[in-house]
Amino acid sequence: MAKVIYILIIALIVFPFNHFGLPVISAPIALLLGLIFAFTFKNPCPKFNKKTSKYLLQVAVVCLGFNMNLQESLKSGSEGMLFTVVSVVGVMALGVMVGYWFNINRKTAYLISSGTAICGGSAIAAVGPVLKADENEMAVSLGVIFILNSIALFIFPPLGHLFEMTQQQFGTWAAIAIHDTSSVVGAGEAYGEQALQLATLIKLTRALWIIPLALVTMFIFRDKTAKISIPWFIFIFVLAMVVNTYVALPEWFVSSMVWIAKRGMVVTLFLIGASLSLASIKSVGVRPLMQAVILWVVISVVSLFVVLETV
Repeated sequence: MAKVIYILIIALIVFPFNHFGLPVISAPIALLLGLIFAFTFKNPCPKFNKKTSKYLLQVAVVCLGFNMNLQESLKSGSEGMLFTVVSVVGVMALGVMVGYWFNINRKTAYLISSGTAICGGSAIAAVGPVLKADENEMAVSLGVIFILNSIALFIFPPLGHLFEMTQQQFGTWAAIAIHDTSSVVGAGEAYGEQALQLATLIKLTRALWIIPLALVTMFIFRDKTAKISIPWFIFIFVLAMVVNTYVALPEWFVSSMVWIAKRGMVVTLFLIGASLSLASIKSVGVRPLMQAVILWVVISVVSLFVVLETV
C-alpha cells in the first residue's frame, strides 16, 4: 500500500493532471507531502530514496543551467558571492565557539557548522569522512540541519514578500541563509524565475567551499590520508550556462531542460521529506539543535540586513 501511494505521489508531481482541476504541486507542498508520508508510512524504498534524491537534484541543477546566461548571472551574483566568503568563514568560527560553549561533541559541532555555513547535508556528507565521524555524529548533524532546512522552505518566501524584497534580493538572501541546495532552489522557484536562477548560482558558488573546507579540516584534525568529495556537477552546471550563452539552442530544448529542472527539484523535495523518520528527529538532542538554531538565526538576520542595504 505504501509503495503504491509513494509511486502515485511522484507521478502526480511529475505529470500534474491539470485537466482534472488538480493544481501543480509546488516545492513546499512536495516537501510537506513527503513529511506526511514519512510519518504515516514506513518508507518502502529507503536506498532508492536516498540515492535518487541526491542525483536527481544534481540533474535538475545542471538542466537549469541551460536557461541561464553566464555573463548576466555572474554580473548579478557578484555581490552575493562576495558576502559568501565572509559568511562562510564567520559561521564556521561562530559554530565552533558555540559548540564549545554548549559542550557539544567536537565533531558534531563542526559538522553542524559546516552544514550551516556552506550547503547543508552535502557539506556534512563531504566533511564527515574527512573527520572520520561515526554514524551517530553524522545522524545528529544531518537530522538537525534537515529540520531547519525544511522549516526554511516554508517561511522564507512569505518573509521575502513581507519585507517586499526584489527577486535579486530574495535570491541572494535564500542562497546565503538556507542550508541545502534543494530548499534554496525550492524557495527560489516559489518566489520567482529570477530569484530561482540567482539563488542557484550563488548557492552552487557557496558549495564549492566544500573543497577548501575539507582541506582545512584535514589539517585541523590531522588526517592527510582522507579523501575529498568534489561536487563535480557544479562544473557541469557552469558548462551548461556557457553552452546556453554562446550557442543558439533550440527553444524546444531549453524549455524541456527547464521542465526537467523544475519537476526534478520538486520530486527531490518529496523524496527528501519522505526519508525523514521520528527516530532521526529524536536522535538530534537539545544542545545540537540549539547550536544549529543560533547559527541559522545569526546568518539569516545578518544576511537579511546586508542584502536589504546593498543589493
